[in-house]
Amino acid sequence: MDALIQELDTKLSQWQPDIANQVRQCLLEIIELADQDALDILRSRAVEQEVLDLVDEPKAW
Repeated sequence: MDALIQELDTKLSQWQPDIANQVRQCLLEIIELADQDALDILRSRAVEQEVLDLVDEPKAW
């Protein structure tokens, strides 16, 4: 965990301020969801992208 915190601290100082703020906001949301035992309902980016890809596929009719 210490290595993760150190990496995050390094990245936050390297990223543009708007990106760093977005990451901070996302992390706060994840912490809040974890506190509520609600992480299992959070859609992963991979699953979301898979759904979008399926919607965008041309219809074979």
